[in-house]
Amino acid sequence: MRRIILMVLRLFFKAPYYLLGIWWNGKRKDYDLERAYAFIKKVTKAANRAGRVKIEAYGLENIPKENGFIFFPNHQGLFDVLVFLESCPVPFSFVMKKEVSEIILLKQVVKALRSEVIDRQDIRQSMEVINRVAEAVKNGRNFLIFAEGTRSRNGNSLLPFKGGTFKSAVKARCPIVPCALIDSFKPFDEKSIAPVTVKLIYLPPITYDEYSSMKTPEIAELVKSRIEDAIEKYLSSQTAQEC
Repeated sequence: MRRIILMVLRLFFKAPYYLLGIWWNGKRKDYDLERAYAFIKKVTKAANRAGRVKIEAYGLENIPKENGFIFFPNHQGLFDVLVFLESCPVPFSFVMKKEVSEIILLKQVVKALRSEVIDRQDIRQSMEVINRVAEAVKNGRNFLIFAEGTRSRNGNSLLPFKGGTFKSAVKARCPIVPCALIDSFKPFDEKSIAPVTVKLIYLPPITYDEYSSMKTPEIAELVKSRIEDAIEKYLSSQTAQEC
């Protein structure tokens, strides 16, 4: 919360312009996802600088050259999407749970990026979202879905990945891109405004041919294990360098 206040204070005079710009990009009749994404990326970079947060992204070469894929990262905190918005060179939409979809600014970003809001208590609505995401991905859109379903609140440790979150990928037969977030819980969940660095590792995509014979819980476990391995290797290398 302290860092959010810092962001708002340091961008106080620009905040109305940014908020209005995001709202307008989501409302304009000549809507263009790339234009909306570029503006939101600009706002995100400004907000991260104002909040004294540095983003380090690795494995950008692993992002598929062809659109129509889904990112599946671990979920550490409310800052996670901002890491992707600053670092990812291609536009994407995301799936957001209903409970946080009405937060100011986040609500406008959801609309501007044509993202989806899912009600986990409503099975019918959840299936409609899964089907819409699958169709959108088939048509060349990219999405981000948090397979844990909620923030882990366990630092760099992961919660179990939910098999159901991979149904859209299976229906779309698209590449799955595992992504490892490291220290993304620190900017908003820790009571500090000291400079902090968040890491994001884009891992090699898993093609449909690789997972087509697997059940969704098996896909979930595969993606989770690859993310855990990446986090462990990164943290181990950092410890070794410090020693």
